[in-house]
Amino acid sequence: MRCPYCGSLDTQVKDSRPAEDSAAIRRRRVCPDCGGRFTTFERVQLRELFVVKRSGKRVPFDRDKLQRSIDVALRKREVDPQRVERMVNGIVRQLESSGETEVSSEQVGDLVMEGLKNLDDVAYVRFASVYKSFREPKDFEELLLGLGRAAHANGAASDEATDAESAAR
Repeated sequence: MRCPYCGSLDTQVKDSRPAEDSAAIRRRRVCPDCGGRFTTFERVQLRELFVVKRSGKRVPFDRDKLQRSIDVALRKREVDPQRVERMVNGIVRQLESSGETEVSSEQVGDLVMEGLKNLDDVAYVRFASVYKSFREPKDFEELLLGLGRAAHANGAASDEATDAESAAR
């Protein structure tokens, strides 16, 4: 592993331990040339994935870019980091196990939207506003009305289940 400080290729692993629910290995490394210390993560990669952008450009899939975009949507929201990590791992697993070597940026965006909708409504709206290029307040209104309908439907379903339980007693 190349040292990020001096570029030396002769770095040494000082400590290894499981990370991210044992989905990765965290390694502490040291460079004998400059003494710099840094951390790396090793993850299983089932296949090399490429993302096809709307412009048609193909770029390698970047898990860190996915994580950063989700972190931006979740900024200043109190969401358990482990839940976020599970969501990111789930998205990556879905993409890798699809059997395709190329995925569209829309497919990635839709998976993120679905994950954020289940994680945090505010983050979902933030991400949607950028992903869907909202231009007017009515775009937000339509999205929020859809969220309200979904919440109402979920609430009605749970009310019906509670009523059924009460009737059974």
